[in-house]
Amino acid sequence: MSVTMDDSIKRWTAKRKTTLVIEIMQSKITVAEASRSFDLPPSEIEGWVDDAKRGMENSLRAKPLDLRE
Repeated sequence: MSVTMDDSIKRWTAKRKTTLVIEIMQSKITVAEASRSFDLPPSEIEGWVDDAKRGMENSLRAKPLDLRE
């Protein structure tokens, strides 16, 4: 697991979530392993991955949508 990830995380900031999601996308860790390691429900982690994918897709559009609406 990444050096920046700490098993005793109390608060999941956007930066920590991003680090975990990138590791999942790079197949360095699975959702199941992350769920066990950080005592999080798999559905929560999968939601972060889905949000990240939507954000990436939107940022690559010729005319990105304003997601803040």
